[in-house]
Amino acid sequence: MSTKKQSGRIGVTTENIFPIIKKFLYSDHDIFIREIVSNSVDATQKLRTLASVGEIKGDVGDLTVRIRLDEKKGTLTISDRGIGMTAEEIEKYINQIAFSSANDFLDKYKKDANSIIGHFGLGFYSAFMVSKKVEIITRSWREDSQAMKWECDGSPEYTVSETKKEDRGTDVILHFDDDSKQFAENHKIESLLKKYCRFLPVPIAFGKKTEWKDGKSVELDEDNIINEVNPLWMRKPADLTDEDYKKFYKELYPFAEDPLFWIHLNVDYPFHLTGILYFPKVKSGIELQKNKIQLYCNQVYVTDSVEGIVPEFLTLLHGVIDSPDIPLNVSRSYLQSDGNVKKISTYITKKVADRLDEIFKNDRQQFEEKWDSLKIFIEYGIITDEKFYDRASKFVLLKDIENKCYTLDEYKTLIQSEQTDKDGNLIYLYTTDKDEQYAYISEAKEKAYDVLVMDGQLDMHFVNRLEQRLEKARFVRVDGDIIDNLIRKRDTEEVKLTEDERKELVELFKSAIPPIEKTDFVIGFEHIGESGNCVTVTQNEFMRRMKEMSEMQGGAMNFYGEMPVSYNMVINLDAPLIKKAISEKENCGGLINQLVDLALLANGLLKGEALSKFVKRSTDVLLS
Repeated sequence: MSTKKQSGRIGVTTENIFPIIKKFLYSDHDIFIREIVSNSVDATQKLRTLASVGEIKGDVGDLTVRIRLDEKKGTLTISDRGIGMTAEEIEKYINQIAFSSANDFLDKYKKDANSIIGHFGLGFYSAFMVSKKVEIITRSWREDSQAMKWECDGSPEYTVSETKKEDRGTDVILHFDDDSKQFAENHKIESLLKKYCRFLPVPIAFGKKTEWKDGKSVELDEDNIINEVNPLWMRKPADLTDEDYKKFYKELYPFAEDPLFWIHLNVDYPFHLTGILYFPKVKSGIELQKNKIQLYCNQVYVTDSVEGIVPEFLTLLHGVIDSPDIPLNVSRSYLQSDGNVKKISTYITKKVADRLDEIFKNDRQQFEEKWDSLKIFIEYGIITDEKFYDRASKFVLLKDIENKCYTLDEYKTLIQSEQTDKDGNLIYLYTTDKDEQYAYISEAKEKAYDVLVMDGQLDMHFVNRLEQRLEKARFVRVDGDIIDNLIRKRDTEEVKLTEDERKELVELFKSAIPPIEKTDFVIGFEHIGESGNCVTVTQNEFMRRMKEMSEMQGGAMNFYGEMPVSYNMVINLDAPLIKKAISEKENCGGLINQLVDLALLANGLLKGEALSKFVKRSTDVLLS
């Protein structure tokens, strides 16, 4: 190819390639800095490979990639001392879009190539998302090579000409568009470099370090290296301490509390995967915790939306995963689904489960102390992943009102003798609020029953999953019915009321219930014994659970969310005051109102005017 100045047309099949690149190919215009700097790193890594196999003799010298911003001119220059390009290579790798030099290089040096990033040959053209003109000044590593300059103004037209450049390598000069002037600011470029390039395997220098002296910022001679070339996840776990892991976590999440613990991933077959996943301390809210895992490809930042590769329940974790085997689309911004992704997802699930099981077996006390923070991860996994349930069933814990923790098998053994009903079902009693449901818990304890605490964000979904997997097991909230009905040990005494008597009593008690918006009461009658409560308000387990889940899920569950709240009001026909009220119903309106209000008050349902009337009525009784 002639080295004289020439013109040509970039080898694309459409006049509209640049608008497509500018608007649609990349998910975020910030990406340009990742792509251009990554190309410089590729060129440097290729040089190292050539040196390692003896094709380049002598010392390769300083290989730092240097980035310079001229705010006045609105230009950004990315310089490397990598392999550079000849005129023929410019024609092949720059002018022919999507013909990737990395692929060619890997074909030739696949045994020796070290972390070559590029795959698609499109990364360089991301520069035109923000630039009105791009220049390349390059000189090949080959002896007696001629330095070349390539220019393009964002149209398919370009020029290539001979130029002067003393050293090997490539300078890429971006001239920012008028509508991209925000990138011509020092703090903006530095923030983008820290986001996209902070772990690249070649030193990246952006200006010089500064220090505050005599009331002003003073520039030092030392390069401002913005990246860590050998990040923690690329190192051997045996060489690292707990403090190393915690320090790295703080670098990733400066304002976070120390993590609970971590998992170091390192696998070579059947795919390559490294990384560190941290279990953070979770205060509340699942959605707030997502998108905290950063995905890298050979130390190049790709995305923090990793739902495609990390199982859904583990997107609550924090940390880094790095794999060259994750298929990305041409812009390196979106995951593509294939067999490797599924294998990696399965592997990560297994590693997390194995680590949790290891901690549980080796230090159960620590595991129990951290259970309240671990719970949301493990329950989420059990709810959404069948395979994880099979592994987690060994170490998932149930905690009771005494703050004692049990495995599923341990708890089954604990309650089997007392909490098995007449049909052979094992009944797991639970509370969602120890204070609000105190009276019901007390009744359960009087029967020597144990009560679990289920007050977490996912507990209702967790309970549903356990009912599906545990044989002959049923979970009921402790206020779901009177205690003898929750764990029915024998057939109850039949209530002998005629249809007319029942109808009359239902009307009598219903008329005593104050109006409560979007709330219905179903009146029932039981023989509970003389010492039992006169009136008990309970809530049907199924309907209450469906309403709670509808509030969290929405969608098809909205049907339950729109329904009125339904309570059962159980009248104890054995209670002396109830017998009196029934026998003297003509003159016992005040007594019935008082008994009904007491039951509503115990459940936090007596408010406003009704509560005021109850207080006045109670005062009148005390004064009489």
